[in-house]
Amino acid sequence: MSRLLAPPVAAISLAAALAPAPPATAAALRSALLALALGTLALGLLFQVEVVSAVRVWSTSTAFTHCFLVVPIAAWLAWERRQAATGLAPRPLPWVALAALPLGLAWLAAERIGVMEGRQLAAMGLLQVLAFGVVGWRLWRAMAVPLLYLVFLVPSGAFLTPALQAFTARFIEVGLGLAGIPHYADALIIEIAAGTFYVAEACAGLRFLIAAIAFGVLYACVLYRSPWRRAGFIAASIVVPVVANGFRALGIVVLGHLQGSAEAAAVDHVLYGWLFFSIVLLLLILVGLPFREDAAPVPAPPPQAPRPGAPPGAAPRAAPGALLAVAFLVGLAGAGPAAALLLDRRAAAGGSDPALAEGFFRALDPGPGCVAAPAGDGPMAPRAAIRRFGCGTGMLTVMVRWFPPRAGAAVLVAAARAATGEDAAAEVEIAPLAVPDGGLSLWRLVTTTEPDHGTAIAVWIDGRPQGLGLASRLWLARASLLGGAQATVLVTVSAEPPVGRLAGKAIRVFLLAHPNLPEQARHLAAEAGARQ
Repeated sequence: MSRLLAPPVAAISLAAALAPAPPATAAALRSALLALALGTLALGLLFQVEVVSAVRVWSTSTAFTHCFLVVPIAAWLAWERRQAATGLAPRPLPWVALAALPLGLAWLAAERIGVMEGRQLAAMGLLQVLAFGVVGWRLWRAMAVPLLYLVFLVPSGAFLTPALQAFTARFIEVGLGLAGIPHYADALIIEIAAGTFYVAEACAGLRFLIAAIAFGVLYACVLYRSPWRRAGFIAASIVVPVVANGFRALGIVVLGHLQGSAEAAAVDHVLYGWLFFSIVLLLLILVGLPFREDAAPVPAPPPQAPRPGAPPGAAPRAAPGALLAVAFLVGLAGAGPAAALLLDRRAAAGGSDPALAEGFFRALDPGPGCVAAPAGDGPMAPRAAIRRFGCGTGMLTVMVRWFPPRAGAAVLVAAARAATGEDAAAEVEIAPLAVPDGGLSLWRLVTTTEPDHGTAIAVWIDGRPQGLGLASRLWLARASLLGGAQATVLVTVSAEPPVGRLAGKAIRVFLLAHPNLPEQARHLAAEAGARQ
């Protein structure tokens, strides 16, 4: 943990910008950098969950492996812009720390609704405010490009995947129509005579898009000086990869049509996708080169006016103001995590009472053809129970877990992702599972690859079946503050190997054989809420 928090990235960027300066100015810069390093370390300790979560995503997701290069790139950008900071002394602005109030509220809102990206972006905003308050406006502006480039440390953009999948599927459908190839399209499924294609998450082009944006911003900031040229190239770095990925996916389907085999065309399509993306990136570079403006040197800043009331030649005093800015900002930033900790303690004050969840299985109809099996001794949460069933379709594991009415969305989302194995999987597919209950489809099937696993998941919020969308999370955030009448219940049904990709069929058969499961979940929600 200490190795993750020790490198204060903002201080590294500014330290790279130090150029030969008068002794007084150099001393003030060293004081400001020390204060900035201490403040960054304090923020890292306050938001260590966000830091660890980000690094875990960098390590496991192919869409964000480039994040490991962000700090070295920011340091290099700072070194390239050192001339712009020549002669500038830090002018701390402690009052800027007041911006931590709205950022802290944004962090608390994101924490209550369970959006890790929002928490990480709020923490990054606090880091930017810290740098601004410690070094002042002029020095921050001179180093704005490397400092703002640190935003790419936040692994954001996964929420775009469904939209990118839909766009790619529609692109393929239109392309096949223009090419005159007979086909049938149903949402993300494309069928041609040679076979069936599914526009999975890996085909959405998110990894290409995120990497292209990070590269496009770097390229635009290095080669261009005009804000319009920078904005134009960044816009092209967003649009071109999305359209290019559509052509890539269309090409795979057309290749399958020509070869007469969908499977043969899909072999190594990820590898070919990276080669195709490299070619597209090279074309973007070549198109942008004729408009380059990097030959013009970065202008040196005009002489900095002395502090009001300071005698001529007086040394700038940065240390007191910088330390005050750090103390003020860290104190305000810590209010959000402190409030979240207080709310979580209030939610856990009612005790666990695991017998409630055990009663869920006692009242559950075993169903025809299913035999209960030992659950095993795996670690379980206090408010949870687990049973294994041997059915004709294979071994299934059913877990029920309930949360107090004041529990926020974050704990529910974390429990759901842990149960489905989404965080550790190479690829995740989420689709509705057609098991109706009173006209409602309660279940969604989460299928993961590497490891191969299938889990059906359903959630009851305030006694009603809900998804884990924004509306449900907002309701849970409200309940965490004001309380609620019923507990939140999470039920998962997992198909164990070797079921693998046939998990959806096996789980559906099991759920159809247990029609009283939704009613027992509603009963558990009411009883647990009444005892809380």
